[in-house]
This record gives sequence, structure tokens and C-alpha cells, in this order.
Amino acid sequence: MSAFRALRQVTRVSARTGFNTAARSAAVLRPAATRQIAATRTFSVSALRFGSGSTDVSLAQKLQQELEYETTENAASSTPEFVKELTSQGVWSVEDVPGQDEVALTRKFGQETIRLIFSIADIQSEPEDLEAAEGEEAEQSTADYPIRVSVSITKANAPGALNIDAVVQEGQFITENMSFYDDAKVGTELTAEADWKRRGMYIGPEFDTLDLGLQEEIDKFLQERGINESIALFIPEYAEFKEQNEYVKWLQKVKNFVEV
Repeated sequence: MSAFRALRQVTRVSARTGFNTAARSAAVLRPAATRQIAATRTFSVSALRFGSGSTDVSLAQKLQQELEYETTENAASSTPEFVKELTSQGVWSVEDVPGQDEVALTRKFGQETIRLIFSIADIQSEPEDLEAAEGEEAEQSTADYPIRVSVSITKANAPGALNIDAVVQEGQFITENMSFYDDAKVGTELTAEADWKRRGMYIGPEFDTLDLGLQEEIDKFLQERGINESIALFIPEYAEFKEQNEYVKWLQKVKNFVEV
């Protein structure tokens, strides 16, 4: 469960408490014979519709409830305004394959091709986040959650690839490591073979161990290429948007499967 959806779940549980109490009270007052008839009818419908298990109907209904909640609470156009704003500038392109958890931002900078990859798997909640949200309306910005990014820079007129590992959080890029690969394919390809080759190579020193002046120059180098605050704010917002879309699709697919 993502951190954002987990926080919404806390609110939903609190809101349902009164309703569930009333429902339990009504069940106690209902005659036993009536409850038995209702239970028999539910089982019969389940067996008739699905022919598998007595819980199929209730699971399908719960999935439908979750679908309705998520689509109502997060009703939005297929392309949000913040995405339109970024792509309309004609600098960055968004590569988002449905069903995949990774997203790539790509752009050209002179003779260079820059590719920035991040994953929606990074916006997972921590137990303390949920504990802090209990009993209160927690207003949290999507930019508060750290998301790991991998940046690769290649040149049309030179061999090799420059790779940067970083974290985006609170509108900032925090560089952790910069490595260079003589073979651009090894540095950029997302294959098992390329990953295996990278494991045995020197990846460079930790960024915070470098001379401060060198760190500043590397930061300027990245900022000039558009790896800056605006992208650092865009990434977590897009990660939440994609994670929500994938979650809704998952609910629908599971529901369809159960109902067959």
C-alpha cells in the first residue's frame, strides 16, 4: 500500500466507525431465522454466479466498493495538468508503460541524451507514518517522500555513459554517486547481462566524500541539464499519479477474475 493511500485509509476507517457500530446493532436485533435465510440466499447466489467458493461474491463486492471510492476520490483527466505543463515545454518527454512500475523522463541537451528513471515502488509507507496519522488529519506533500532516481547521460560524439544515482525529496536532488562506463550499453541497458557486468565495475566514490568545490560543480552540471528543483517536484507527483492508476487497474483486473 502506498503511503498516500495508507493515509486516506486511516481517514476512511475513522469515518466508517459509526456506521459499522450501527450495522452491528441492527444485526443483533434481526431475528435469527431472518439472518439464516439471508445467509442461505447469499451462499446460493455465490454458488450460482461463480461456482467456486462462498466468499467470491463478498470479495467482488468489496473490490467494487474500493473501485468506486478510488475513482470518486481521485477523479481526474487522463493527463493531469502538471504533466501537460511539463510536456508542453518541449524539453522532457515522459515514457510510461502501463503495468510497469518504472517511469523514464528523457531529453536532448546538445549532443547529449539524458534519461532519468524512477520507480513507483519507492512510495511505500513506513509503519511510523501510519502511526503518526492515527486520529488526525495529516496534510503531507507528495514531495516529502524520498524517491530514488537513476540518471544516464550519453553523447552522440563520444563513447561511454555517465550515470548518477540520486534521491529526490522535498524538491531537491540529493546526489549519492556518479559513475562512468566506457561502454555506453553497459551503463544504460536495463538487461540482466548489463546489470551483471556493472556489478563488477568500479562505480566511483560516494558523492559526499568528494571535495566540496567538486560537489558544487557537479550540481551545476546537472542543473544546467534540467535536473533541478522543478523535476524534483514533478517526480513524486507523477509517481503518486501513476501508482494510483495502476492500483485502480489492479482492483478492476482482480474483480473481473473473481467474477468469472
